[in-house]
Amino acid sequence: MSSTLDNIKLIAFDLDGTLLDSVPDLAVAADQAVQQLGFSAVTEAQVRDYVGNGADILIGRALSQSLTVDPQLDDALKHQARELFDEYYAATGHKLSHLYANVKSTLQALHKAGYTLAVITNKPSRFVPDILAQHGIAELFSDVLGGDAFADKKPNPVALNWLLEKHQLTAPQMLMVGDSKNDILAARNAGCRSFGLTYGYNHGEPIANAGPDFVADDIADLLNLVLVSA
Repeated sequence: MSSTLDNIKLIAFDLDGTLLDSVPDLAVAADQAVQQLGFSAVTEAQVRDYVGNGADILIGRALSQSLTVDPQLDDALKHQARELFDEYYAATGHKLSHLYANVKSTLQALHKAGYTLAVITNKPSRFVPDILAQHGIAELFSDVLGGDAFADKKPNPVALNWLLEKHQLTAPQMLMVGDSKNDILAARNAGCRSFGLTYGYNHGEPIANAGPDFVADDIADLLNLVLVSA
């Protein structure tokens, strides 16, 4: 298994559900936004199923009370709800969010070993730098790409391809680490290998079903792959 990762130079990480459990704050913001517009409240458990495809989809699902966004929802209403969501989410200060176990030590070990680290998230870009700084990991990443950095989000590989071009690497030299099918598909679409984590947000579906190259319950298991291979 170690021989398959002996040429990795860059490791890209998803954020929500991979490095950070952000659902408690997202749920507060989503609930406040939809109730402000006269819609039914949403719970943290619901939001845990709704996240993973960007803020627009999240708020659409919260308004619809379903993983499937109601096609009859008015675009202006969804836009208003999204603006309210952003306002309420910023107001949370992300105080309820926390890093998953072993995230910080794993990132520090990889950075110390000389790997280039990046964040590719569908979360709106405006929130990401402060969250990383709040948890003391901002300086570990060479690149931080939010969900509005490009016209398309994961599973589109545009962000991964951009990183490959910037760092003058080939696809086999990059590994994508994530918790959702979109992360695994983005890696596959870019020709990269993927490392799937079981504990995040994947709409209740086992991450193994998406077919990642590696599956783990603990992000620290990544060290056993890449540091042994190095």
